[in-house]
Amino acid sequence: MDNEFKNITETRSERRNSSGFKNRVLVPFLSGVLGCSLVIGTCFGVPQIKSKILGTTSTYSSTTSSSMSDTHTGTVDFVSLASYSDTAVYAANKILPSIVGIEVKYNVTQNSMFSFFGESPKTTSEATASGSGIIISEDGYILTNNHVVDSKSESTYYDISDATSVKVTLSSGEKQTYDAKIVGKDSQTDLAVLKIDAKNLVKAEFANSDSVKIGEFTMAVGNPLALGTTITCGVVSAINREVDDGEGNKFTCIQTDAAINSGNSGGALVNSKGQVIGINTLKVSSTGVEGIGFAIPINSTISVTEELKTYSKVRRPYIGIGGRNLKEDIAKAHNLVAGVYVSNVEQFSAAEKAGIQIGDVITSIDGKEVKTMDELNEVKNTHKIGDKVSLKIYRDGKYQDIQLTLGESN
Repeated sequence: MDNEFKNITETRSERRNSSGFKNRVLVPFLSGVLGCSLVIGTCFGVPQIKSKILGTTSTYSSTTSSSMSDTHTGTVDFVSLASYSDTAVYAANKILPSIVGIEVKYNVTQNSMFSFFGESPKTTSEATASGSGIIISEDGYILTNNHVVDSKSESTYYDISDATSVKVTLSSGEKQTYDAKIVGKDSQTDLAVLKIDAKNLVKAEFANSDSVKIGEFTMAVGNPLALGTTITCGVVSAINREVDDGEGNKFTCIQTDAAINSGNSGGALVNSKGQVIGINTLKVSSTGVEGIGFAIPINSTISVTEELKTYSKVRRPYIGIGGRNLKEDIAKAHNLVAGVYVSNVEQFSAAEKAGIQIGDVITSIDGKEVKTMDELNEVKNTHKIGDKVSLKIYRDGKYQDIQLTLGESN
């Protein structure tokens, strides 16, 4: 019994000692840990303290599955709204002095109309359109879109004349207005070059548009609705996007969600450094569509610009045929093969000199199979005037190889 009592007593004593240790040491320690956790948790809610505890840089590695199978690895910095604002301010200040507003005047003649009351007389009125441009030299050369300055058009109801007046207004300084001369224009690339009599202008800086990445900052700058120089911001939505302007011209463009409106055409799409990456050209405008605009990559404008400045047009290699796309089913029905059916051969053209005849079917160029005029022209346009190309044609049930020296388009 004594031993039992002694054991019980010792157990109670140990409990008392344990309770004392908990009160004197364990509770304060746990309280300290809890308090520290609360403080650190609070600090993580404060960006300045959080950045000092963790730093501001995190590392990521991501792999995207797309048609190009790109893998991007790098670092991302936490960006505040203030930093984004500073980027936009810097880019705007860099590019604004190089942007101009363009005003084009032309005549619209309403054709004669017949009605119950007889023939109505023709009437002519003056109309005005606006657009944008980019200064590309200190002595007054300006790059814009062809459709900004090329107003010539005809229809059953009216005729629109060539531009009777083109004026350019600078964005910087006293915003002076100059009469402009159309140096050259090209409908296929939708580019045009103007010239004003001015000196010491601020030339825009070009970026390498081949290096543009999806998601990077963009700013569209121009003269929408003739309001004057205006900026809108967004990102690169897509690259190498193929679009059709509705008039048979196809472009490979940079797509952006920066707002582009009427009058922005010919203006600049710039990056975060205020460097031009493209020429704002098209937008999708329809019910339910938001933020889909397109810019011609600046790299693709350089050779065209030089051609327009030197020759007032773009010189292109030329075959000299009229053709139709011949599909498999139609070809078989006429004992022919699929390809480009030659429906016309121009006199004194490269095609005539090479012996191409109406009724021939062109099936390949330089060893590349072609079934449409677009495919034929795509390969042809990789050559220069005077280059020799090899055509495979189908004539009278047999294939023939023809050597052709490319001429110059009119």
